[in-house]
Amino acid sequence: MSQLLAERAVRLLPGVALSIVVTLVAVGLERIEASLFGHAWLESLVLAILLGAVVRTFVRPDDRYSIGIAFSARTLLEIAVVLLGASVSARAVMAAGPMLLVGIFGVVAVAILVSYGIGRALGLEHRLATLVACGNSICGNSAIVAAAPVIGATAGDIAASIAFTAVLGVIVVLLLPLLVPLLHLSETQYGVLAGLTVYAVPQVIAATAPVAAVSVHVGTLVKLIRVLMLGPVVVVLSLGRRQAEGGRVPLGRLVPLFIVGFLALMVLRSFDLIPQALLAPMATVATWLTVVSMAALGLGVDVRAVGRAGGRVTAAAVLSLVTLAAISLLLIHALGIV
Repeated sequence: MSQLLAERAVRLLPGVALSIVVTLVAVGLERIEASLFGHAWLESLVLAILLGAVVRTFVRPDDRYSIGIAFSARTLLEIAVVLLGASVSARAVMAAGPMLLVGIFGVVAVAILVSYGIGRALGLEHRLATLVACGNSICGNSAIVAAAPVIGATAGDIAASIAFTAVLGVIVVLLLPLLVPLLHLSETQYGVLAGLTVYAVPQVIAATAPVAAVSVHVGTLVKLIRVLMLGPVVVVLSLGRRQAEGGRVPLGRLVPLFIVGFLALMVLRSFDLIPQALLAPMATVATWLTVVSMAALGLGVDVRAVGRAGGRVTAAAVLSLVTLAAISLLLIHALGIV
């Protein structure tokens, strides 16, 4: 048994090592951006995909690397999603009140359906339209990478959806605060809007910090509630795929183990069963694993395929995000949030 594990580790090593090298270069470039401009315009996650794709295009690693690259792109990614569960506390979410909870869940559900419809109308293939819809409506890259293995998305699908939604996420962080004076939003209203539209928790903080501390707290809470939708949405996607394939999808894909792990860690976090000292290291490991997996995805991407989808993906992401913002503003006014 140990010999088999050792042999598998040896086979994985070249591809994993290459993915790590690409990751380290991406992180280094992000830090150079931050030192030169005071802010990293492209995060290491996006840079890792781009660098991996460049390596694949000009060097084309041979078959020795393929098994390790595939392991990094899928298994390490699933581990990262599991660790994400430790960042969500159900108790904090419940403190928001039942009406806001129901409203957020409704916004996410409607936004997914509308975003998917926009993607299909623009000619995106089913899997790519699904990834863009999940990324825009739930939590950006995390939702994309969680949904991808369930729906059988290709590396090109994942890279295309992440690349364009990630860049769009940076633009949203920069432009969203401008809506406060334009729409006469209160600090609380803006916090809800940011929590419902911005992709990642750090981006929510970046988008709300220039406005007010209240906006930061409200936006972060609303964002965490959106993250909670990740598990149910992935299960629904699994059910849909099972039905479409005539019930042949294995139980493990119907309820993916990494989603079970995500929910288990969320429950442990909610009952304070995860030591506080472990939360930050777990988040750091999740971040690094995600970037490594994105580097691996880039190493498996056909740049020409991503380029062909680029204009449509960008249009789908922008229109979906505008729709999400409009639905969010309707919720704010419907609930009488002031």
